[in-house]
Amino acid sequence: MNAKAKTVNLITFARLPLIFVWLALAVARDTTGSTACAVFALAAIAAIGLSDMFDGYFARKWHVVSQFGKMADPLMDKLFYAVSLPALAYFAARRGDGCAHALMLLLFAVLYIVRDLWVTFMRSLGAAQGAEVAAMMLGKVRTALTFPAVGFIYLYLVFSHALSPALSKAALVACFATEAGMTALNVVSFVSYTRAYMPYIKKTANVS
Repeated sequence: MNAKAKTVNLITFARLPLIFVWLALAVARDTTGSTACAVFALAAIAAIGLSDMFDGYFARKWHVVSQFGKMADPLMDKLFYAVSLPALAYFAARRGDGCAHALMLLLFAVLYIVRDLWVTFMRSLGAAQGAEVAAMMLGKVRTALTFPAVGFIYLYLVFSHALSPALSKAALVACFATEAGMTALNVVSFVSYTRAYMPYIKKTANVS
């Protein structure tokens, strides 16, 4: 593996420690109320998003796109969803937003994780049959939008208390709209991947 390929992989796997840095900072902010922890947690989300953007960019620019990278990149995304989305539901419940917001975030988290497990299963079947397993465009859009969505929701959870009641209510409505929109996009992505990989599923299951 040449130096450029190693650099791309390093950018990809940098997301792993950053995910847990974010979680540690978010928990610290939740227990202490520290504004600094909240700011650094937001910076960690931004760094995670930039890592996701630049690993693919440099892989294409340097012509080091690999099967390993095509599988490692979505794995890091899945770990981000699996950690951040349930954590947001927990923070919303702790914040006292009411059951509706916490349940919406829980639904958001569960559907994201279920979709990712299902897509991983289908891509594994496809890869075993020599299929191209790079992320579909809709999946890339979903991922690209999820990072700012998570950042916005977290921003609301930690700073909306400083807003006026009217602005805080408007921000909550915006959160619900963001969560509903991303959940809908997730469902569409689930259906799109299922349709694309159905021939491999049928072939593996010996279904005509």
